[in-house]
Amino acid sequence: MANPKINNILIPNVTSLPSNKNVENTNKLKSGETSEFKGLLDGAIDQSQPQVTKQDKGIQLSTHAMRRLQERNITIDKDEYAKLQTAMDRLKLKGGQDSLVITGKAAYIVDVPKNTIVTAIDKDSIGENVFTKIDSTILMN
Repeated sequence: MANPKINNILIPNVTSLPSNKNVENTNKLKSGETSEFKGLLDGAIDQSQPQVTKQDKGIQLSTHAMRRLQERNITIDKDEYAKLQTAMDRLKLKGGQDSLVITGKAAYIVDVPKNTIVTAIDKDSIGENVFTKIDSTILMN
């Protein structure tokens, strides 16, 4: 036979349940109040999205890319720069790392986290090249 003292400790004697009115009022938020869960959820969503900050702005050129731009007579005017910046921002949001950006003027291999152009290929030579070690591609026309 079971010891009654042990049963009383492990399973308390519940003689009455709260009425429905008490339960409904307990869980309601007051006007202007937000739930703790919503705050936690919003924080988790914010942390899961890569942030594009002001310091991310400004595309860098590697030494190799500068040499390729000169050799292949590729100039980056303000329209081309804007396309590259937009592409970098979109790639960051999608988690791109080493990406191929193709514009109407040229193709660029970019290191997205470092905001750096690694190399550039002129439009006429794009079809002759094999692009390796890239995880994403974006077309910007």
